This record gives sequence, C-alpha cells and structure tokens, in this order.
Amino acid sequence: MAYELTGKIKLIQETKTFDSGFTKREMVVVVEDGRYPQQINIEFIQDKVALLDNLRPGQDVTVTFDIRGREYNGRYFNNLQGWKVATLDGDDALAGEQQPPSFANNPLPDDDEDIPF
Repeated sequence: MAYELTGKIKLIQETKTFDSGFTKREMVVVVEDGRYPQQINIEFIQDKVALLDNLRPGQDVTVTFDIRGREYNGRYFNNLQGWKVATLDGDDALAGEQQPPSFANNPLPDDDEDIPF
C-alpha cells in the first residue's frame, strides 16, 4: 500500500553503499502538523537513490512511499521507503514515475484489488 506526504526538504544525505552492494540514501522532509512540525526520515534504496540527485533542501515535495517493517533479535523496526518524488514547483523532470520495487519477502501485491476480502 502506498502512502504520500507533502512537505519541505530539510536534508538529503549522501548515498551509502555497503559491502553487499546494497545502496541507500535518506532524505528528511518537514511536514507541518499543527504546532509541532514533524521531521520525517524517508529512505530510498537501490535504483531509487537517483530520484534525489536533482533535489535540494528548501524545495516543497510530495513523496510517495511504502511502510516496511521487520523483526531483529526480538525488536521491531519500521522504515519509510520512498519510490516517487514530485516537486511542487511544477518541475516534472524531477519526478520519479516508476512503480515501487518488488521484494521477494513481500508476497502480496501493493494494490488492494487482489485481496480476497
């Protein structure tokens, strides 16, 4: 299931490449939420890290992402995994239009049409 948030880019981290070949890049987006703005960290992995190349802090964006969760040593962790970024200044050249990546450990498709209930 895809989610969206709209806010202003606060920070874009450098790309990290691990020994396994896994690549990751993180972006922090500030979302106005009443009195207390929320600073939301969103990660982009593998080929999606390129979506952040032409973005800069201060830009208003809408980010489409999936929520991923996992268990490790009895503790549970959640990640927001971005797969599309659209700028709000009308520059469609910066928007990623690809579908979210498929993962072998996620047997259900992201759309709700295939769910039997």
